[in-house]
This record gives sequence, C-alpha cells and structure tokens, in this order.
Amino acid sequence: MYFVSCSISLKNEKKDVWKAISSPGNLNFFHPFCKNNEVIEVDENSIKKDFLIYLNGMMFEREFYQWEKMKGYKLMIGKKNGKKSKVIWKISENKNYTTLCIKVFPYKTDKINSLLYPFFFFFYIKPKLKSYLKSVLNGLKFYLYNNQTVVKNQFGKHSWFS
Repeated sequence: MYFVSCSISLKNEKKDVWKAISSPGNLNFFHPFCKNNEVIEVDENSIKKDFLIYLNGMMFEREFYQWEKMKGYKLMIGKKNGKKSKVIWKISENKNYTTLCIKVFPYKTDKINSLLYPFFFFFYIKPKLKSYLKSVLNGLKFYLYNNQTVVKNQFGKHSWFS
C-alpha cells in the first residue's frame, strides 16, 4: 500500500499539541493552505466530521473514525461524494519533546494506468504530498511556538491547494 508520512518534533507538551490538533476548526490556525475549516458533526468527546476549504476553493470533507484522546486520530478525507484518502495523526513523546506524525494513504486514481502508477506515485504524488505535509507541520510548529495564526501560503505555495 502506498503512503506518505512526515513528522515534526516539538518542544511543547503533549497536552498542548493535542489541544491544537483536536480543537474544532483547528486548521484555521495553523494550516497554511486552509481558507476555512468548520465542524459539521461533533459529540461530547470528539469531532466526527468537518470540512476544509483550501485556498484554491477545493472543498474536502473529513470523516473521523477513530479518536484517541492525547494520542491522535484517524480520518478519511476527500470530496463529498468522491474517493477518500486515509489519514493518521499520531502524537508520541519522550523526555525532551513531543512528536507529531501525519501519515497519508492517498486513494488510487483510475486516471492512471496500474502499471504506471508506482512511477507516478514515487515521482509525483509522494513529493507533492511530502511538501504539503511539511507545510502543515511547520504551520503547527509556528502556531504553537509563537501563539499566532499562520498566514496563507506562509511556507510557499502548493500547486494542488493554493
């Protein structure tokens, strides 16, 4: 199975990282390609569904299917009635820092021949997703360290989302 992952080590305590990534509308504060992030469905313990509108106007729905307080969550993301990608946000810690890892299992498009897909994934999809994830994680780091919302495209534009 194809996936892309990226992680960042933060000097913040685990509880602060959890609060930043689990609060309703959290992407509005640290996601550099987010135009708007609003919760659609929530229960007393977790977000169940929200939507993310990117700077380029593309709208994705996020459906959370596993929520572990202080540890992370799993979700499916994609266009409302389209194919979805699986995403895992996981927090871990040691004595000196907290690590946040985001792992994306992108859906496989039918537009690319199965035999060519591995090349397309490794030479196009993976570098683009890695760049995207680095920007999101750097946005979180900036937000946590400076207590300021990131500006749009703060770490550079992205051809898929800006």
